[in-house]
Amino acid sequence: MAYQRINITLPAQTLQEIDKFAPKGDRSRFIHAAIQAYITQIQAEKLRQHLKEGAIRRAKRDRQITDDWFSLSLNNCIF
Repeated sequence: MAYQRINITLPAQTLQEIDKFAPKGDRSRFIHAAIQAYITQIQAEKLRQHLKEGAIRRAKRDRQITDDWFSLSLNNCIF
């Protein structure tokens, strides 16, 4: 993996929190892991929202299909 050096500015309190969890000299790895976890979380939230929106868009159609199948199954039952 290629690395690039960047300069970032963080509030002093954030840096103090990082130093509580990241061993000296390991801030970069800690920040990298935190960013990756955050990106994964955002992607999961976006996917969840996308799936929800799709389900809402297709709800009427899906309900009609269910009703049609239910009607067919009732018509084929012997009582």
